[in-house]
Amino acid sequence: MSQQPAHPLPSYLDPQHLGPWGIYLQQVDRVTPYLGSLARWVETLKRPKRTLIVDVPIELDNGTVAHYEGYRVQHNTSRGPGKGGVRFHQDVTLSEVMALAAWMSIKNAAVNLPYGGAKGGVRLDPRNLSQSEIERVTRRYTSEIGVIIGPSKDIPAPDVNTNAQTMAWMMDTYSMNEGATATGVVTGKPIALGGSLGRVEATGRGVFVVACEAARDQGVPVEGARVVVQGFGNVGGTAARLFHEAGAKVIAAQDHTGTVHNANGLDVHRLLAHVSRTGGVGGFGEAEAIDAETFWHLETEFLIPAALEGQITKANASQVRAKILVEGANGPTTPEADDILRENGVYVVPDVLANAGGVTVSYFEWVQDFSMFFWSEEEINQRLERLMREAYSSVALVAREHNITLRTAAFVVACTRILQARQVRGLYP
Repeated sequence: MSQQPAHPLPSYLDPQHLGPWGIYLQQVDRVTPYLGSLARWVETLKRPKRTLIVDVPIELDNGTVAHYEGYRVQHNTSRGPGKGGVRFHQDVTLSEVMALAAWMSIKNAAVNLPYGGAKGGVRLDPRNLSQSEIERVTRRYTSEIGVIIGPSKDIPAPDVNTNAQTMAWMMDTYSMNEGATATGVVTGKPIALGGSLGRVEATGRGVFVVACEAARDQGVPVEGARVVVQGFGNVGGTAARLFHEAGAKVIAAQDHTGTVHNANGLDVHRLLAHVSRTGGVGGFGEAEAIDAETFWHLETEFLIPAALEGQITKANASQVRAKILVEGANGPTTPEADDILRENGVYVVPDVLANAGGVTVSYFEWVQDFSMFFWSEEEINQRLERLMREAYSSVALVAREHNITLRTAAFVVACTRILQARQVRGLYP
């Protein structure tokens, strides 16, 4: 009888350069000893259920034809339809989209939403395209992946460089191809098309809620605490504003335009207005500019990486001087950095828990679209905060029981739920 290798890899990945997918595989390996009899099914987690690579040709404004590479990956749908964002970025790779889809599986299960994990992306730099060209990319990409998405199959949402308008184009394209309006095919839509109140701020609000829960666990008062934020968009900016309104001091902010610092606390409302006008935190007049490396060395109670993955590595993790690190971005901390942070006593709230507010309110939007009955923003925020607190509590309990990190505990909770569903469903045929 032949034996399967310990880590069989898809033929289309380079074993020497696994990228983000390699990080995800390491995380699954760490959680396997805690899965008991369910470990029999663990290889299920190491293979995406479905991977679609598409060509996205469009006519540019100058009359020439350009081709872009697009992806949609459905990692696991044992617990429900796929759910996950679509990003437009020049560095999108299949490995990245696979990992992000897998993290969505974990995230949805950790918060106990009835979804599997999926993700999509188009490899392009949106700064080089006009609005009409972006629309054409969006519509062609949607048509190409339309065979595998749908309100009960896979529901895209906004991610890096995509927004409510992108979702409106996706919904319209899918609906036109189907011959009927299908508001539930995407979430993060404009309110006029069945979007949900509270969706734009949901991820940042969730980051703030679990940060407060972690602070209570660690005995760190939020009022007067110092906060350092990387990324000042919907996630980082919203979290910073909520911390500011709770009496904390946001002392530094960083994005692709620069890094600003004020030891006495930044005026977050004025900084958000500056970002809205200029596109980034760089050049904010009420703070001093500091270099990017110094940012990670600032002494602070809360550090919130809310930009892209791979920001905290073994090269800079030992310099982090935060008490609590709350991951607003997906995959900002490498496994090697995780170990260093734990040794240094930094309490890490992982992405699959901390930034699940966005998909939670996306779930609320999807439910509202199916029922055609919409809730108030106050109801949505209350439901979001309750679910986030419950999710944090269940993960923190597992972490204490096994003396493991919150990240490993979140994977224990999530993988157990996913593999229980896989086991009871069985294999077909």
